Amino acid sequence: MSSSPSTAGRNKAPKAAAAKGSAKSFTITELAAEFDVTPRAIRFYEDVGLLEPQRAGRNRVYSQRERTRLKLTLRGKRLGLSLQEVKQLVDMYESPSDTAPQLEAFLVVLRTHRKQIELQLDDIHVTLEEIAQHEARCQRLLEAAGAAGGAPAPAPAPRRVARA
Repeated sequence: MSSSPSTAGRNKAPKAAAAKGSAKSFTITELAAEFDVTPRAIRFYEDVGLLEPQRAGRNRVYSQRERTRLKLTLRGKRLGLSLQEVKQLVDMYESPSDTAPQLEAFLVVLRTHRKQIELQLDDIHVTLEEIAQHEARCQRLLEAAGAAGGAPAPAPAPRRVARA
């Protein structure tokens, strides 16, 4: 069974990396599938310095370290952190965690992010209250139209979300 030149090159990269050590390695395609991101996104994270894969010819070979860094990067993005904040935190993950300046910097980032999320939560509560008021008004108008011989009133509006 022979391989095409392009397939043969792709298949050698993971084997070559695995032969160098017992640590598991990953291709960009494997990581993209595992984390449901595009290879382009992974390459972008490389460009900003979040990931540093090894090379086997033209192929990228990602170590467990790079997989962990990608996982932390995506978690930070989900939390709404900027890539610069994510990079700072991911870099701290690999350094000694007992250094006071690093911990203080981490606390500043966390506190700033907490304040932003709390403000967003307040905005969400206000918006939900306004929606509930509009729903109630629409329901009253529909009921009044139904009583005047109009179309029957629809089912009651969903319950309001309690404020935390």
